Amino acid sequence: MANVLVPVEERSLSPDEVAQLDRRRRRGHLFLVMGFQFLLVSIFVLLWSGQDATYSPGWTHPMLYWDILVFTLAVTFLAKGVSLRRGLNEFFSY
Repeated sequence: MANVLVPVEERSLSPDEVAQLDRRRRRGHLFLVMGFQFLLVSIFVLLWSGQDATYSPGWTHPMLYWDILVFTLAVTFLAKGVSLRRGLNEFFSY
């Protein structure tokens, strides 16, 4: 009996296709980890960027720009990680 947890299109893959699928999912997991790390850093930097936006004169707000960049990277890595890791139905511990 076929494993119903495995999507239909993945039930008859060759060994090379399975290896490629595993590499894609591991890269997606890496991007998810990096995205959550960037999100954590952007939350911490948010404290300084609020002070920077309040007290820095003119357009010189380096911490605000840094926070915007880090948050954008977090969203980008999280979105790319979710799209690459789609279809994962088992837990890897590595």
